Formats: sequence, C-alpha cells, structure tokens
Amino acid sequence: MSIVEVSGLAKSFGQTQVFQDISFRLKSGELVTLLGPSGCGKSTLLRCLAGLITVDAGRIAVDDRDITGTPAYSRGIGMVFQSYALFPNMTVAKNIAFGLAMQKLPADEIAARSAKVIGLVELSGYESQYPHQLSGGQRQRVALARALVVEPKILLLDEPLSALDARIRKSLRDQIRDIQQRLGLTTIFVTHDQEEALILSDRIFVMDGGRIVQEGTAESVYAEPASQFVARFMGHYNLLDGTQSKALLGIETTGYIAIRPESILLSDHPTETEEGIPGVVRRRQLLGNIIRYSVESTGVSLSVDRLNGSADDLLPEGAAVRLRIDKSILREVH
Repeated sequence: MSIVEVSGLAKSFGQTQVFQDISFRLKSGELVTLLGPSGCGKSTLLRCLAGLITVDAGRIAVDDRDITGTPAYSRGIGMVFQSYALFPNMTVAKNIAFGLAMQKLPADEIAARSAKVIGLVELSGYESQYPHQLSGGQRQRVALARALVVEPKILLLDEPLSALDARIRKSLRDQIRDIQQRLGLTTIFVTHDQEEALILSDRIFVMDGGRIVQEGTAESVYAEPASQFVARFMGHYNLLDGTQSKALLGIETTGYIAIRPESILLSDHPTETEEGIPGVVRRRQLLGNIIRYSVESTGVSLSVDRLNGSADDLLPEGAAVRLRIDKSILREVH
C-alpha cells in the first residue's frame, strides 16, 4: 500500500501558477527525487507537502489519512533545508533535541533518542559545539539528525547538498542514502542535479513548468527520455532534428532522435573499408575518467564519450575517426 498519495495539487502566488495537477503515490520506504530546473515548482511542492505552504487545490494523504489541512507540526513529516536553519545560540545537542523538547517528552527519553541519532549521523563528540564551530557538512548532518530524531513517517530534503563542496557533497549523499535505507524511511529529495538523482533514487519525478513530465526508475528515465526536455536535462544526449537524422542515419522523423554520447562507438584508426560514419574530432573535454569528444560528421556535431585510458589514447583535434551507432537504442522524442 502506498504510504503517501497526492492528488490534483495546485498552487499559485497571485497570477503566477507554480504547479498544477500534481498527482503521485509513494511506496513505504522508497526514496523519490523531484528533479528539475530552478523555478519548476519542486521546492514549493515540498513545502506544501510539509504544511509550510497551503495548497489551492488537491489532496495530500499519509496512511490513508487526509492531512491537506493539518498543521505542519502534526503531519509526522521531517524536513531538511538547504540553508540548515539551525539555531545559532543552541549547541548541537540542543538543536537536535529541539523537536522532542517541544513535545515535552521526559528528559531521559530526549537524551536517549538524541544520542541514538547523533551516533547515526556520526556526530558523537560534537554535542557541545555551536553551529558556527562546525563545517558545512557537519551543520547539514545536525539538520538531518534534528529531522530524524522525531521519528517522522516522511522525510523531505530540499536541495540539502547544494551549498557543499564536491567532496563533502558526495560523502554526505552516500550517508543520507545509507541512513534512509537502514531506517526504511519514505523520503522525497529535491535537486536540480541529475547525477545526484540517478545515484540516490528509487524513482525520479522530472518536473518542468509546474508539472511532472516523466516518472520512473533512474535507469528508465535516463535510458528512455519521454521528451526533448527530459533528454536535454538528464544528460548530454545528442538530439538530431529531422534533417540531421536523415543526413547522418538515414532516419526520417518529425521529432528528434536522441543518442547517448556513451552509446556511440568511436574508431580512431579507421580504414577506407571499415564500416561506420566518417567524422573529424573538433575538440575534446576531460571529465575525469571520461573524455568527451565533439565529432563533426556530415555537417552534424556529435558528443562522443570514451573512457579515459591514458594520455597516449587522447585524440588530437583534426583526427579522422569512424563512428558506429546502434540504431536499436535510439529514441525518438518530441
């Protein structure tokens, strides 16, 4: 049974419609990511689910209980913000225990539950420190612990990693996923970073213009984009219009042909008799373990990804190559 059911949600601020007709179900224990560009409505949607903003229309239910008009503090939902939102005059321990203190629980229960979650987020030894004494990653772990300690039914994470540097971001991302799976906690994660979404999610909801335009597993959304927008947003797809696809592939289309850069095979010692599409390397980008080449062929520029083996394997600008494209994995999008 779905633990969360959202039906027909809509929200506007004045004449500006933020989102409309949002409907979905979440299963118990899954992590779903709301993925989309800035301004698509994902953070506002999260705040509506948390009860921080009222909706104009629609219904939010948790365990078959309608919570659409329920105050935020009674929803059983924990939320972690991008900005941490910690109390600067409180220690780590008091920040984490704040929600329990507001519930007026016994001191020994507050201490036991706080200690448990402090260990879970690996903050033991920092209990007496204040937020200004912590790193960004540590502050975000305090915010996560504060949300977890009240034992929410649902956890909402609003771009919690975007203010962190790359190394801390990857480490905390993995920690969040590990904690979420260990607790079996139903979670909604908001981000504009497709790599984060692909790594973290059981399912991804791609949003654009206030609507969910595609939903599915990380694998299906990446490999089978439903539209030109999703193909562009989910990575570095090559999108060929009708003229380009006809010239390069001999395929006629009224939309676009989407080709993943890593699905194009590149031969860098072509012979005249070798099968494939002739091309010329125009530039290259080093992306860590990937080299992304821009290859021109029949007037079309294609991005082609290749594993970065060694410096000796790098192709210079102007190198002649041949491309092989498996037509069975092409996607037609509109």
